[in-house]
Amino acid sequence: MKKDPFKDQWALPGGLLEGNETSKEAVERILRDQTGVTDAYLEQLMTFDDPTRDPLGRVVSIAYFALVPFEKITLKTTEKYGDIRWWPIKKLPTLAYDHASITKVAVDRLRAKLEYANVAWSLLPHEFPLRLLQQTYEVILGKPLDKRNFLKKVLMLGLLEPTGKKEGGAHRPAMLYRFKRRKAGVISLL
Repeated sequence: MKKDPFKDQWALPGGLLEGNETSKEAVERILRDQTGVTDAYLEQLMTFDDPTRDPLGRVVSIAYFALVPFEKITLKTTEKYGDIRWWPIKKLPTLAYDHASITKVAVDRLRAKLEYANVAWSLLPHEFPLRLLQQTYEVILGKPLDKRNFLKKVLMLGLLEPTGKKEGGAHRPAMLYRFKRRKAGVISLL
């Protein structure tokens, strides 16, 4: 951040509501303007309204989380933010305001959501090897999953279809799959 009292600390991206837009319209605009992303899984996370969350005055934030493959995003600095970058969740720097709490709520929500909803589609390219799907779950959950059980369950659920293509590589290239539907749905994977 460039402004006090959190100068030189990191903050989550954000912005203000404009005109008559809804909070969802605002988050779509902010995401598009700050990252170029227009097609993302978005979910309202929570309203953060502790009167002491900003020492400069009362601020109420409606937090959303977006799930997008980071390869699709071109990060851009703005007048408000001097630097923008990705951080591994386990290596976050000290965050401004109550953004560490917001991050924890978002991670906890996403981990819980993976147990009953297919949202991983939004983090993967259109075609991918099964190992990439498993790695995505493992990164989010913060733990390894049994390969055979995970893959068996994924295939049994009928969420995926083979593309008939294989990824490049000299040694036993993996079959590529795609989601039958690139939308969130209720599942029981874990």
